[in-house]
Amino acid sequence: MTPKLMGLLALAPMLVLLLLAAKQDVNSHRISNKLVLVGVFIGLVLNGLLPEGLGFNSQVPGALGWLAALKGLAVAMAVFLPLYLLRAMGAGDVKLMGMVGTFIGPNDVLGAVLATLVAGGVMALLVTMWSKQLGAMLQNVKLIFYGSAVKLSIGQAPLMNDLPVSVRKLPYALAITLGTFTYLIWQRLYL
Repeated sequence: MTPKLMGLLALAPMLVLLLLAAKQDVNSHRISNKLVLVGVFIGLVLNGLLPEGLGFNSQVPGALGWLAALKGLAVAMAVFLPLYLLRAMGAGDVKLMGMVGTFIGPNDVLGAVLATLVAGGVMALLVTMWSKQLGAMLQNVKLIFYGSAVKLSIGQAPLMNDLPVSVRKLPYALAITLGTFTYLIWQRLYL
């Protein structure tokens, strides 16, 4: 078995946790804090205890170590936190991305975040097109830009909670799962 493939297999617990979170999010639009905390704990333990060659790291095969796992958690949450503060994302999504960071560290979590944002955008477009609400979504985007410009001009923070037409809630844990694993597979197999 190649070291690249072994590195991906070491992420099996993260895959299971992400799939469980996606299922919860699809069913109830919530992600359990217990699930995320268990994931953070497992990510920290695996990166602190696994011997070299069994972890996931794009630069050096082997476990990341405790500090890098904690940095991954912090970086992921710091990138998603502004989206939560703008009410464009739920707190569970921020915490779930932080959990991902404990498994893959600060360097790779940025790639996973980017891939997640792309996956979320594609999912949003597909859902709105499928539900024939593309016009309403485009109207919301226009109102977000206009409303944000007005609020910023008077010194207020823009929020995304006053939209006239609800297009749908997107289970973002699904986007986190798809984006993270698309990035990791692409990164490990093709770079």
